[in-house]
Amino acid sequence: MTPSHDHRRCNWKFEDLRGNIMGIDTEVPLIDGSRVPYVFLDNGASTPTFRHAFDVMGEFMPFYSGVHRGTGFKSILATQVFDETHVIAGTFVGADLTDNTVIFVKNTTEAVNKLANRCDWKEGDVVITTMMEHHSDDLPWRRHARVIHIGVDDKGYLDMEQLREAFAANKGRVRFLAATGASNITGIINPIHELAEIAHSNGAYMFVDAAQLAPHRAIDVLPDDNPGHIDFIAYSAHKMYAPYGIGVLIGPKEYFSHGEPDMVGGGVVDIVELDQVAWSAPPAREEAGSPNVPGAVGLAAAIHMLQSVGMNAIAEHESTLVNHAIEKMKEVPGMLIYGPVEKDELHNKVGVIAFDIAGVPHAKLAAILSVEAGIGVRNGCFCAHPYVKRLLQYGEEDSQKVTEEILSGDRTNLPGMVRASFGCYNNIEDVDRLIDILHRVARGEIKGDYELDRRSGTYWPRNFDYSFSEYFPHFSFRPTRSITNFNEAS
Repeated sequence: MTPSHDHRRCNWKFEDLRGNIMGIDTEVPLIDGSRVPYVFLDNGASTPTFRHAFDVMGEFMPFYSGVHRGTGFKSILATQVFDETHVIAGTFVGADLTDNTVIFVKNTTEAVNKLANRCDWKEGDVVITTMMEHHSDDLPWRRHARVIHIGVDDKGYLDMEQLREAFAANKGRVRFLAATGASNITGIINPIHELAEIAHSNGAYMFVDAAQLAPHRAIDVLPDDNPGHIDFIAYSAHKMYAPYGIGVLIGPKEYFSHGEPDMVGGGVVDIVELDQVAWSAPPAREEAGSPNVPGAVGLAAAIHMLQSVGMNAIAEHESTLVNHAIEKMKEVPGMLIYGPVEKDELHNKVGVIAFDIAGVPHAKLAAILSVEAGIGVRNGCFCAHPYVKRLLQYGEEDSQKVTEEILSGDRTNLPGMVRASFGCYNNIEDVDRLIDILHRVARGEIKGDYELDRRSGTYWPRNFDYSFSEYFPHFSFRPTRSITNFNEAS
């Protein structure tokens, strides 16, 4: 889309997406002094923003005001906009908002924590989750209940038989089955409605972490009385082309209508006396403090754009990219691809490919892609350490050795892989840029002299650094080698 187009239109077409990405033509520096258009293949961590979302937020900002209870024109308008964004976020996944509520949080991580904190846990309660999970759908549950992790096979698929056995062995004690909609490493899409049927037949709630699924596939939580209904679902705007600090948690109003909110303060009460409090109804009960109204507006605009283009069209395009990428990657000497690689499996996979080149440390490969090809990827364990170790075939002894090394301050042998994750706007040319540099690495055609920083486990070419102030002069910057990042937010 060019600036002359009307960004308020609702008849978006798939071919509009790439041009609507802010920064799509940004050039970045390479080690040889040249500059190339940046290829962003780290969408699984966080996507760039749709210009449409940015523009709609800009149109809203002159009317921004505190929502709820204000009597001025701007406050009333902002309140109606904010309430409507809840509806848009809920209908995006097919939720019936008669009996269910949409709660805005910062991200999926906060959503899972809120869901776990608001449960009336009892001694002996169990949560069943999977080895596939992002830490955000694992660690919050561990604070309240015994957590059972269902294993996966060599390709990363969930062991459904082990899942059924876990329910049978813990009959009557399982409160939640919590599973990712799609893996952030292998891209495998879980059969969430089948999982829900298993959970419900055993008296448990079904929660789906849809952070990786929502940007790539149409989601329907199904009617509340359907055995395959998803009771709770969460997703993040920053993975859906609206990175403005908002996430979504959807679940039954009844669940959030009892007990105290997990965070209290302004906006969550009907009345406060010195010795008693009457809490508001959800979602206000769960949205303490001044809400992120502009972020909600940005998310709603991004949702409208995705829905106008059509999630099926997006899925078909990303499937084309994945098929092309994997077939080309198989031709790279020493290439190791984790997860499904056969054509008949790839329909059940979102646009995520995890890989290594034999003999090249994953951190070094990621650095080479950046400084020698202008390609942004991610490497490491992607906040899913158990799953990565399983895919890498790490034994218990190997895992313990690496853990001891890391705790001693040496990340040299940090397990991991490299991940390329596609967005709806990426194209075949982006994939081919990746394939070209992978072939060059496999041939040993590397321009930089890369040095390992044992403390961080990262590699960087000697005598090279970015001059960030040339690109963004508003802040001072540390040397690139001092910047480390081991986590991936959800």
